[in-house]
Amino acid sequence: MTRSRMVGAVLAIALAGAAGCGAGDSVDVDGAGDTGGKGSGGTLNAAIGGEPDQLDPHRTSAYYSFQVLENVYDTLVEPGPDLRMGPSLATKWTTSADQLTWTFTLREGVRFSDGSPLTSEDVVYSYERIISEKLNQAYRFETVKSVTAPDPTTVVVALTKPTPNLLASLGGFKGVAIVDKANVESGAIKTKPVGSGPFAVAGYTSGDSIQLTRNDNYWGAKPKLDGVRFTFVKDPTVALQNLRGGEVQWTDNLPPQQVAALKENGGDVTVESRSSTDYWYLALNEGRKPYDDVNVRRAIAFALDRDAIAKAAKFGQATVNQTAIPKGSSWHFEYAPYRHDPAQARQLLGQAGVSGLRLDLMVTTEYPETVSAAQVIAAQLKDVGITVKIRTLDFAQWLDEQGRGAFDAFLLGWLGNIDPDEFYYAQHRTGATFNFHKYSNPTVDRLLDAGRTETDPAARKRTYDQAAKQIVDDASYVYLYNPDVVQGWSKQVTGYQVRSDRAIRFRDVGLDR
Repeated sequence: MTRSRMVGAVLAIALAGAAGCGAGDSVDVDGAGDTGGKGSGGTLNAAIGGEPDQLDPHRTSAYYSFQVLENVYDTLVEPGPDLRMGPSLATKWTTSADQLTWTFTLREGVRFSDGSPLTSEDVVYSYERIISEKLNQAYRFETVKSVTAPDPTTVVVALTKPTPNLLASLGGFKGVAIVDKANVESGAIKTKPVGSGPFAVAGYTSGDSIQLTRNDNYWGAKPKLDGVRFTFVKDPTVALQNLRGGEVQWTDNLPPQQVAALKENGGDVTVESRSSTDYWYLALNEGRKPYDDVNVRRAIAFALDRDAIAKAAKFGQATVNQTAIPKGSSWHFEYAPYRHDPAQARQLLGQAGVSGLRLDLMVTTEYPETVSAAQVIAAQLKDVGITVKIRTLDFAQWLDEQGRGAFDAFLLGWLGNIDPDEFYYAQHRTGATFNFHKYSNPTVDRLLDAGRTETDPAARKRTYDQAAKQIVDDASYVYLYNPDVVQGWSKQVTGYQVRSDRAIRFRDVGLDR
C-alpha cells in the first residue's frame, strides 16, 4: 500500500514551514535526549493487519512493512508529532542564499545495529541507490543534482532548482531511510535489515510474526522495551479479542463498527483516534477503453454516494473528501463538483456511447475496507447500468496486477502524506512512479512541476489548488474519503501516542507489569 496517517487543529500546521529553512537560514537542534536506558522492559506484542511484502525500505511500498521499519531505521530528518520536520541523523542544516545547496551535519557516534559506524558515506550510498536504481522514492530526488560527503559528518545536497519540500522528501517516512551497504549487497535486507533505529530485527517467521529486539547501539534514549513482536492478524475481530485477552498489547486493526463503543467504554483497552493525512480512492485504468474517455470516468464519479461508501467502510471513522488533502491541512482545497446523481451519470455514459459496461474492480483482503467499499460501489454502479466484478486478491498479487496494468479499476489508499507534492506528483504526473492508471494531462504536469520548486507559500498553494481542480475534473482518481487513524492498546502500555501521519513509534513506550 502506498504509505498513510491524522485532528483538524493538528493538521493545520502551516505545512509550508514544514519544508524547512529559507535562503541562508540554518537549523541546529540536537534531538538525542536522555540516553539513560531505564524502563519497564518486556516485549510489546503488536497485532497488525497483514504481513510485510519485504523489509527493504527502498523497495517496499506496503504500509505493513513500514509499521515495522519505523522502529528499525532512521532518516536524515523526521516529522515530529505536529508533522514539522526536525532532526534525526542530522542535527543541523543550512541552505545557501540561492537555496540550491543544503549542508547537513550528522550526529556523531551513530552506529548501525550490527555495531558498524554510520557516516555521511552511508547517506550518499542510500540516496544514490534510490536514484540510480530508480526505486520507489526516486521521484523525491528529481531536483537533486548531487549528494556528496566532504567529511564523515557532513552531507551536501546540491539542487538544480529550489526545492521547498526537500526536508519532507528526505525524511517524511522510512522509504528514504539510511541503509547499510553490506546489508543490501548480501541480500539480507529483505528479511533481516540492519538499521540505526531503536530496535533491530531479531527474527522473521513468514505468515506469523516479526520479532524486534532493543538496539543497544541506538544513538537516542534507549528504548524501555526489550523488544516488539509484530504478529499478522488479518481479522479485526480476532485482533480485538487478542487485545482484550492480553495476547497482544497494541493493535491498529480494530473492527470499525465497534470503535465508537470502545472509545466510550473499552474496559481495560484504550482506543484513540485522530484525523489522518491519508486518502482512499478509486482509480480507473485510462490505458483501457472506455476509461480513457473522461465522460466515462466522470459518470462513475457522479454515480457514487461517498457518504454511503465511507459509512460501509469506516462506520463514521472518516471524512468524505473529493480532493485528497484533508480539511484540517493548510493545503486543503475546498472543491466538490460531484454529487450522487445517477441521472447525470447515465447521461454522461450516453454521451460517451457506452452501454452494458462490465467493470473489473480489483481489491485486496489485506485492506478489508476495500472489500466493503467495493460492495457498495458495485451496487451504486449497477444503478447506472455498469456491472461490477469484484476481484479480491492477496496484496502481493494485487501489487503485481497493479504494476502490470492488469485491471479496469482498483481501490486503495495513500498513507501518511505530508507535503502537497506527496498527494499528487507520483500519482498524476505523466509517467510518474505510481501513475499505474496512465493518466496524462500537460496542464497538470506543468502545475505539478511548478509546485515542486515554488518557494512562495501563497503561490505554491494556488498552484496546487489549480492542479487539484484539474485532477478532480478529469477524474484521474475518484477520491472518496480521509479515514481516521484508530488504534487501541492495553492499560499496561505507557508513553504511546497516536500520530496523524500513522507512523508507529515504540521507542518511548513502556509496559507496566
